[in-house]
Amino acid sequence: MTVKAGWSTPMLRVAEVERSIRFYRLLGFDLIDVEGDDGCPLGWARMATADGSAVMFLREEEWHVGEPELQGIMLVLYTAELPSLREQLLAAGEKPTPIERPPWMPSGHIMLRDPDGHTIGINHWGDTEHEAWLKQLEEKRREGIIP
Repeated sequence: MTVKAGWSTPMLRVAEVERSIRFYRLLGFDLIDVEGDDGCPLGWARMATADGSAVMFLREEEWHVGEPELQGIMLVLYTAELPSLREQLLAAGEKPTPIERPPWMPSGHIMLRDPDGHTIGINHWGDTEHEAWLKQLEEKRREGIIP
């Protein structure tokens, strides 16, 4: 039997875990676990969505916080309700880009930054997009492009 790893969870280094929790709740993440003493800033937190997507935050006072270009990560999220999510973010005081429709995501795409400057791309992905993707995968398997 081959041993495998799984449950890949990005861990973002942040200046203030509590601030990240507030921001990621706007995107639909729920708090799963935290570590920190009463009255002290949280040391880390784990959040997840109903579909099992997860992200962790580690309080870091020195490691390139505020220098997102040196952090080496971009989160990509998907939603079936991109216009509504964008309006929700604007109402909460966030600054997502206008909805763009690039060739690689013609259904719609926005970008924004979390409180520590991490880049987040959010793509519109509904039933229509998912069904088209499944057909593309099937064709790639028939052609031997993917196993």
